[in-house]
Amino acid sequence: MPKVMSAFFDNAESRNMGLEMGMHRFAIVAAGLLSIAGFADAASAADLPAAPYAKAPAMIPAIYDWSGVYIGVNGGGGSSRNCYTITTVAGVAVNPNSEGCHDATGGVAGGQLGYRWQSAGWVFGVEAMGDWADLKGSNSSLTAIIPYMNQTKIDAIGLFTGQVGYAWNNVLWYVKGGAAITDNKYTSYFTASGVVFNQTNDTRWGGTVGTGVEISFAPNWSVGFEYDHLFMGTHNITYPPIVNAVGRTDNLRQDVDIGTVRINYRFGGPVIAKY
Repeated sequence: MPKVMSAFFDNAESRNMGLEMGMHRFAIVAAGLLSIAGFADAASAADLPAAPYAKAPAMIPAIYDWSGVYIGVNGGGGSSRNCYTITTVAGVAVNPNSEGCHDATGGVAGGQLGYRWQSAGWVFGVEAMGDWADLKGSNSSLTAIIPYMNQTKIDAIGLFTGQVGYAWNNVLWYVKGGAAITDNKYTSYFTASGVVFNQTNDTRWGGTVGTGVEISFAPNWSVGFEYDHLFMGTHNITYPPIVNAVGRTDNLRQDVDIGTVRINYRFGGPVIAKY
């Protein structure tokens, strides 16, 4: 009996040792497999191409858009060339004789209202401008028996024009053309005494051409310089008779040149830069 029990325990111990050795071998094999799998994953990852570097898109610069309604003020100076030719005296035609010319000079100030629209770099527009004026000048008549002066005074100037220009972002150059109007007063007075003996006025229409440069210096605000030449043509002006003087008629040719500094405010805004 003791031999049987001893054999039984010896067999049990052998089985336990075998089981332990099996478990040990299994653990070694499992560790090996895990190591191989990890190496394979690492190798596979090493073979993959690197993710491309995504660079942020460049910022597009803001482009100024001149389109929209604008309103502004202007101020500057002008000169008007006025040439007189007498044609009648006391209602009787006479041989046309030049009475001479003079330049009427002074300041101008007023405002403008307009609308522009832009297509690519080209800018088109329409504008109305009205200015108070104080252009005054005179000359001694070349036909007078008793010396007298002819004086011209322009009180107001109006321009109604179309524009075509080209913009380099916030810098605009343009040319313009259209209709012009001037309000005029004509006075003749004796040189020695200064007494007025003939006086009349007229409002005349003509044409104009001009050019200008405008620069935007802040959102919606711009400053510019403009030159305009006015072709006011030759018109008859008639001085009515008064108690101490007969009436007469003159052909008066008039041209006007004005230069102004302008400040405009445009309703709207420049194109905002985007990514």
